[in-house]
Amino acid sequence: MNLKELNQLFQRDLEKLGNELKSYSKEENLWILEKGIANSAGNLTLHIFGNLRHFIGLDFGGIAYLRNREREFGVKGETRESLLEELEEVKKIVSNSILGLNPSRLGDKSLHDFFGHGMSIGFFLIHLYGHFNYHLGQINYHRRLLD
Repeated sequence: MNLKELNQLFQRDLEKLGNELKSYSKEENLWILEKGIANSAGNLTLHIFGNLRHFIGLDFGGIAYLRNREREFGVKGETRESLLEELEEVKKIVSNSILGLNPSRLGDKSLHDFFGHGMSIGFFLIHLYGHFNYHLGQINYHRRLLD
């Protein structure tokens, strides 16, 4: 695994997230919930931020962060501007943390087990990228469906 290329993928798709947020016709539409949709685009964005800051920034970059899942899924109505500002911060955190990771550690056991399975740091980073893109796709669909 090439960490520089992995960082490029994260940065490219974080930029896509920013474009999605900017593409909502009305800021308040970021927080719309309809029948059968559990999370708004705003809450999914906050969840992506929390996930990346915790698992990449804190775990791999040593950047202090106290995760607040209540904020991720409970807060409503933060401004688009504040989400975009936080996005810029998250982009830096992800980049500094991934590029600062020693490639020789990619085969080391991750601190986290998911679904009862241990995984290497490299595997976990790919898992995090997939998780991020799953929610990015939800945001894109939310925008096209409800905006």
